[in-house]
Amino acid sequence: MKIIGITGKSGSGKSTLTELLAKKMKCNSINIDKIGHKATSDPKISKKLCDIFGNQILGKAGTVDRKRLGDIVFSSKEKMDILTNITWDYMQIILDEILEKETGEVMILEWALLPISKYWEKCNLKIFMQSDDRERKNKVMERDHISEEYFLKRDEGCIDYTPYDFDFIFENDYMPETMEKIGKILNGKIEKEK
Repeated sequence: MKIIGITGKSGSGKSTLTELLAKKMKCNSINIDKIGHKATSDPKISKKLCDIFGNQILGKAGTVDRKRLGDIVFSSKEKMDILTNITWDYMQIILDEILEKETGEVMILEWALLPISKYWEKCNLKIFMQSDDRERKNKVMERDHISEEYFLKRDEGCIDYTPYDFDFIFENDYMPETMEKIGKILNGKIEKEK
């Protein structure tokens, strides 16, 4: 099975490209961030997080409120590392199970932190999405209903990307035809290598 890795900062177009490619290639994809969201809902993990960060991270329903948790962890690399250490084992178990069961020829993995995970080395094709920071900020603020301050805090917690780590680097201008063109380039490359 070939694995395509798509990474980039929040709002850069990772999900849009992943959906487009998965549809074109009729293959499955995994948004690893969504597995991370599930991790914080797990009662054992939720309890550990409350023990460390306090009950102020809980929302009205008594479950972890990711924005409240984000307010705490995005302000400190040390706190972000604590969150990662608590959730990462859970995420790997789920991800490994999905990959083991996958029977398709191609799988797409999408995640901002993919290059610092063990899954990066498993990727046969590594793609980086980037876009204008101001436009990206506006898109994310509107999409996630967050303030500029929260966006900047969250963006600060992102990793640094090294251009030579990628097979392709694409600039997303948020025009549908650009994404379609990127999809065609990648689909053509993958079809050639089958």
